[in-house]
Amino acid sequence: MKDKIIKILSENASLTIMEINDRLKLTTIEEYQRLESDLDSLVSDGVLYYSDKKKKYLLLENSHLVKGRLILNEKGFGFIEVGKDIKDVYINEKNINNALDDDIVLFEYINKDQERPEGRIIKVIKRNFDPIVGEVMLIDGEYYVKPDGKNSASSDIYIPKDKLNGAVEGHKVVVNPLKEGKRIGEVTKVIGHKNDVGVDILSFVYKYDFHPEFPEEVLKEIETIPQFLTEDEINKELSLNRKDLRDKVIFTIDGSDTKDIDDAISLSIDESGNYNLGVHIADVSYYVKEGTKLDEEAYFRGTSVYLVDRVIPMLPHKLSNGICSLNENEDRFAMSCEMIIDANGNVTKYDIFPSVIRSRKKMTYEEVNVILEENKVPEGYEEFSDTLLKMNELSEILRKKMISRGYIEFESDEAKIIVDEKCHPLSIERRVQRSGENLIENFMIIANETVGGSIYYKNLPGIYRVHDKPDEKRLAEFLKFLSLHGYVVTGKSKITNSKELQNILKQIENVKESSILNDMAIRSQAKAVYSDINIGHFGLGSKCYSHFTSPIRRYPDLILHRLIRDYNYNYSEEVINKRRESLPTESEHCSVREQEAQNCERDVDKMKKAEYMEDHIGEIFKGIISGVQEFGIFVELENTAEGLIKVEDLKGDYYAFNPDLLALVGKRTGKRYSFGDEITVKVVGADKDKMTIDFEIYNPKDNKNSKI
Repeated sequence: MKDKIIKILSENASLTIMEINDRLKLTTIEEYQRLESDLDSLVSDGVLYYSDKKKKYLLLENSHLVKGRLILNEKGFGFIEVGKDIKDVYINEKNINNALDDDIVLFEYINKDQERPEGRIIKVIKRNFDPIVGEVMLIDGEYYVKPDGKNSASSDIYIPKDKLNGAVEGHKVVVNPLKEGKRIGEVTKVIGHKNDVGVDILSFVYKYDFHPEFPEEVLKEIETIPQFLTEDEINKELSLNRKDLRDKVIFTIDGSDTKDIDDAISLSIDESGNYNLGVHIADVSYYVKEGTKLDEEAYFRGTSVYLVDRVIPMLPHKLSNGICSLNENEDRFAMSCEMIIDANGNVTKYDIFPSVIRSRKKMTYEEVNVILEENKVPEGYEEFSDTLLKMNELSEILRKKMISRGYIEFESDEAKIIVDEKCHPLSIERRVQRSGENLIENFMIIANETVGGSIYYKNLPGIYRVHDKPDEKRLAEFLKFLSLHGYVVTGKSKITNSKELQNILKQIENVKESSILNDMAIRSQAKAVYSDINIGHFGLGSKCYSHFTSPIRRYPDLILHRLIRDYNYNYSEEVINKRRESLPTESEHCSVREQEAQNCERDVDKMKKAEYMEDHIGEIFKGIISGVQEFGIFVELENTAEGLIKVEDLKGDYYAFNPDLLALVGKRTGKRYSFGDEITVKVVGADKDKMTIDFEIYNPKDNKNSKI
């Protein structure tokens, strides 16, 4: 009926519900009730607009109103996100019209200035009823929750005393907004006192709807899962075509603190000199059955979340660190992908099958890198060193092939934050990817491509990791920026494939600002997501890519394992149709949860970096300008902490923003503060609660306390 409603309104300026009813020629109360429901849904989705004054519906595209998502600032004003190619619209506090953060709203433009468009919210069409995390405040005898990151009193949520559920002043809590009130809520979870150890991190965990505890029904369900494999169970599985690989030399390579081990590898060389690479992945689908409470919870979480001092796992530890983890010298069920790879890195033959394996050793990146980079053999690695060297040989072949087809090696600015027993940050270190890390990455990529292709080229429903081409407008801005700043690069003005972008990045890889330029190039990229439709992976230069190698911590990998099992044992139209129907929704859900996990990890890191810098106020650091806006310049330090120099704190001139140069330019002196410039700053403020760090330009006359 929705399509018919839209068609009718496309032919008429605006209609009442009865006029729409008459044109649809509806005659029963049931049909009228469905019409009401569909109209409400279309209004909620922002397809139609309903005028309360005229009692009429019209297509939103035919009105003067625009739909967007409100993002409130801590100072009370906000911005509305309209679309990726449309500048966010400023909303003054007086024009918020009782909308809440993250509401979907209709607004009208007050002005359409290209640099600073401004609007007025007319109506909230979809209220954000997601849980809110904040601190309980007692004000004039009444209780409120101040949402984290919001300082404006207009953001506070009123909590009736009978809805406190044990919370007191100073508690960090989870609040559910009550639908009958604009800014009224009830406490559904007391996280802890704001000064308790770890509560700061848990606040973000709950904000993004990841829960440290598993439901009781899930924990009861896994009580029946054994901690170890028995020979009887192994023999039963072997009789059902599971292969016994326990005689093979198989081992794992991970970080020294890794407890949830997804992947193991093996390698042999055949008589023709080809590499026989085995990638053996924990067979999580054997234990996590569809339709169980365990599976429902894993799907809801979608992914594990890796935070500064803890992991919020997708699966309970009994599975993630126990029977599913490929622990040293323990029999484990796996899903194996064995590939014959020639000297040019081409997979000439492969087989994907369930197996039982026994890892010979839990290796660490640190010790593997000693073998691969220093040609020294740590104790306990003697019998594996030759295999590791052959693996590294294959790894370099695979990486060379990937680069030749367009694989883009973006520099990583990931940081590892070292904390004490009270979770107070002691240092911030850049993560470095060395030979061992590259080896595992290269092997996982070739396995992911092989398994994804095994489904795609049979024209069966699949789940893929896809990465679209870069946004043309943002990429053009990047290329324009390079030109205006004197970077001489050759190549096409319009980039159509990853090799062309790779060529440009190669030309600027040795300049001192390369990490910042890489970051700018990354911002021009589309986000990688999960999809049931394969469009390839631009960043990897891959025609077909899936996620197969981490089912302990990523739900899409678990889905892919189930597809392999389905297509190996139950190749029926019923199964194919079931998967074709469910995969679009599952893919979208997994993409959303992945983004929320990344946001949670990012916010925790940002908060802990601000807490670290609280201990370094007054000190001097070198950095690079990582962003420029009208209100100031962002500076990233060598330790990856990023702070702001406000435009009003730039002395000696009046500075105006030049969007083409991505610079603040002095009107009198012409002095420029530009994206990518090296700069020395003094830390003048930091606030872990607001996740902010404030810098000012360092003047040597003011301070001798330097960390340069």
